[in-house]
Amino acid sequence: MFKNKNNDKNNLCGNKIRALRLAYPTRLSQRALADKLQLIGIDVDKNAIQRIECGKRFVTDIELKAFSEIFGVTLDELI
Repeated sequence: MFKNKNNDKNNLCGNKIRALRLAYPTRLSQRALADKLQLIGIDVDKNAIQRIECGKRFVTDIELKAFSEIFGVTLDELI
């Protein structure tokens, strides 16, 4: 199995996604964010959002694009 050597973090965007979720005009819960992603065809659940935010889950490029659309930021801003 692949072992990441980045301080056990599997993504660079988790902290930013959490900050954007909490700063969202209606302060999204992890479940509400997962629901928004599912509405645009990205199948993730609340637990996946939690693992992304704490860096324990890899994030695909398709998921990154969906996060950028929901939060209205560029892909560069997420990374």
